[in-house]
Amino acid sequence: MAGKYKKHEVKQADEILGIGMKIGVVVSEWNEDITFRLRDACTQTLLAHGVSQDNIIVSYVPGAFELPLGARFLLLKEKLDGIVCLGCVIKGETKHDEYIAKAVATGIMSLGLTSGKPIIFGVLTPNDHQQALARADGSHGNKGEEAAITVLKMVALGKQAGTGKKGIGF
Repeated sequence: MAGKYKKHEVKQADEILGIGMKIGVVVSEWNEDITFRLRDACTQTLLAHGVSQDNIIVSYVPGAFELPLGARFLLLKEKLDGIVCLGCVIKGETKHDEYIAKAVATGIMSLGLTSGKPIIFGVLTPNDHQQALARADGSHGNKGEEAAITVLKMVALGKQAGTGKKGIGF
């Protein structure tokens, strides 16, 4: 999900079809005014690209720190092609946000590598609430939409590479 969001980049993904894909979406309930906007954009994008409503499994965790374990639990429960993790860690007066964001990023990356499934980091790390809003439904688009496109692209890439038949440790 590198680069600044641009509407035309998402349109380039129109050829990516999610037909037959089963995608998990794990959503942090902390900062839900932001994360639920990300969830809505993510699920709408998945639907627009052919993923059926029955094949979008949404799960909730209390905060961003719990996203990696929530994703692992979802992988153990459901046969999924990929997962999008959505959260929002807003900078505060201490370094708490840095510790949380790093732990979440490391956990999501580790889970993706060990499971062999795309586990997408859709976690906002803004300086303030206004920046979060701008990335959840504002001047910077919606990062939930970007995360949905990313998981579809990565699942497709994995299928081209012949992965997805077995995972490590699952």
